[in-house]
Amino acid sequence: MEYLSHSAEETEAIGEALGRRLSGGSVVAYRGGLGMGKTAFTRGLARGLGCRGRVTSPTFTIVNEYSGTTPLFHFDMYRLEDEEALFDIGWEDYLERGGVCAVEWSENIASALPEDSVTVTITRHETENDWRHIIIEGGGQ
Repeated sequence: MEYLSHSAEETEAIGEALGRRLSGGSVVAYRGGLGMGKTAFTRGLARGLGCRGRVTSPTFTIVNEYSGTTPLFHFDMYRLEDEEALFDIGWEDYLERGGVCAVEWSENIASALPEDSVTVTITRHETENDWRHIIIEGGGQ
């Protein structure tokens, strides 16, 4: 599925729509540079999963947890030294807890992602700098 977002609100709405279709145990692997809207997408994803509360970037905490109808575990793997460090944060435990794992900088742990992960790629539109091109692939989408 491909989308064109003209604002953070539209990016959140696309994330919310995806969240409504996901079930516990799903992994959403984000691809996209700094400032592309991954956290905005995750705010919508959280709403779609029935999570309430303020969604923020887990840049310095590595993972933020949000309670809801389906829990959301929001990871930022940017500062992770290597895939071995996943064991230190309990990655496998998170995968088995029945929530949705949303993973920013997923390319840093690519081989640790389940094969049925949903990939969300967010890039700048080629002519409109403030628009985002969003592609959602995999996971039965």
